[in-house]
Amino acid sequence: MRSLTTLAVCAGLAVAALPIAVNAQSTTGQTTTQSDAKTIWEKFKGSWGQTKGAVKEQWGKLTDDDLLEIEGRRDQLVGKIQTRYGITKEEAEAQVGTWEQRRIKDM
Repeated sequence: MRSLTTLAVCAGLAVAALPIAVNAQSTTGQTTTQSDAKTIWEKFKGSWGQTKGAVKEQWGKLTDDDLLEIEGRRDQLVGKIQTRYGITKEEAEAQVGTWEQRRIKDM
């Protein structure tokens, strides 16, 4: 009987620890993704003269002044798209994310 109680306690602890382990894994995945995105945007910044042409092609409502202000900064791009197109931040983020993926494939 005592071993059954011990087994039940161990099983309970394992189940309780599962969400912590899963959360730790997903946090690590997010950090890697954020780090990758930062690296990609560092490349975009470095070649902003070329990149802004692709940005202008994708989002034609952005002005040359907008592109000068953005200067390869993702957060600025999202904000300008949101403003010029009258969409939510989430929609602008999604559009930029899709655009990033296509640009990465082209690199």
